[in-house]
Amino acid sequence: MKPVIEISGVKKVYSTGANRVFALRGVDLTVGPGELIAIMGASGSGKSTLMNILGCLDAPTEGQYVLDGTRVDGLSRNQLADIRNQKIGFVFQGFNLLARTTALDNVELPLLYDRSGRKRDTRALAVEALSRVGLAERLDHQPSELSGGQQQRVAIARALAMEPDVMLFDEPTSALDTELIGEVLAVMKSLATDLHMTMMVVTHEMGFAREVGDQLVFMDEGLIVEQGSPREMLSSPREPRTQEFLSKVL
Repeated sequence: MKPVIEISGVKKVYSTGANRVFALRGVDLTVGPGELIAIMGASGSGKSTLMNILGCLDAPTEGQYVLDGTRVDGLSRNQLADIRNQKIGFVFQGFNLLARTTALDNVELPLLYDRSGRKRDTRALAVEALSRVGLAERLDHQPSELSGGQQQRVAIARALAMEPDVMLFDEPTSALDTELIGEVLAVMKSLATDLHMTMMVVTHEMGFAREVGDQLVFMDEGLIVEQGSPREMLSSPREPRTQEFLSKVL
């Protein structure tokens, strides 16, 4: 089976006056159908920059990105927006919900603005997605009436309802209280194990990565330093930089 994601030699350079800042220095990564890739690394290591490029929110300065057989690098902003809306579900740290809108409407509204031309029952899709994340009894609740964990589950349902080819999660539990993290991770686990969705997750939840992940990627200074089985990497990391990082988070 062909990979869902293939990136090679991806670099991202930001210019600040006379200085050039390398956020990514040449990243290669392949993600197969149904795989869950967990990404870890310290702040500033390039994780979010990589996710923004994979999510078509940004474009690489150099390198190649192929998403589900489509060459993505080099596309215009409008073309990237179409790819993003049709193929990618993105869940951020913040929930980004409309404050005075019900959970059901928060999930359905993006479906109404879908420009792909697909004819779908948007209300039914929204209800199904919210049911999938355990919120069938909260359809008419506004964000202020939901816990942080429930709000993040609405955000997951909003991405899921678009029927994407890949789901991207950028530290989805980092804004949650400790007691609410488990319910969000349980939903993500169910997407991986029950729906076999292709997923990439930036996370510091190493127990989740060990239990569900197919590959674990450690990034540092814009590079993938080490990559492999989560169980092997978490128990016996090879690279000194990976060992140093894990000694602080495990």
